[in-house]
Amino acid sequence: MTEQSNDTTHSSHNHGQCIEQALSTAESLCAEHGQRLTKVRRRALELIWQSHRPLGAYQLLAKLSEEGFNSAPPTVYRALEFLLSAGLIHKVESMNAYLGCSHADKPHKGYFLICDECQNVMEFDYQDIHQSLINKAAEHGFQLRSETIELTGLCQRCQNSQNEGPRT
Repeated sequence: MTEQSNDTTHSSHNHGQCIEQALSTAESLCAEHGQRLTKVRRRALELIWQSHRPLGAYQLLAKLSEEGFNSAPPTVYRALEFLLSAGLIHKVESMNAYLGCSHADKPHKGYFLICDECQNVMEFDYQDIHQSLINKAAEHGFQLRSETIELTGLCQRCQNSQNEGPRT
């Protein structure tokens, strides 16, 4: 049983290193696959990685527009489609928003823990869940084509904040 999580969501860490690592991984993967990480794709990825909160397409569009990039929605959607197909980001379906992939350098299924309070999202790659879903679907003669697992609740930091109660 293996679990890999991006548990940096609420721990104190240098998030700049997360962004640098994501961009470095993206550049390496694109070079390896003969793909171009254009300026708009790179900046879109960097903006998505600005926090551990998913970013919607129109939020991304507004940020890119502020920076002078082509503000046409197709430009942003093409960049998002590229980043998704390259495995550099995930779409958090329930939020209709995008999150940087913390395991872009290996094939995996991303599952998400979404905090109801702060809206931060943690990605975890739990291959046992994936295999169990495939096995259960097969038992019913069903061929699995896609899966979305998004669990909601309270992250550790928000739980701690609630337990502390109001300060007087």
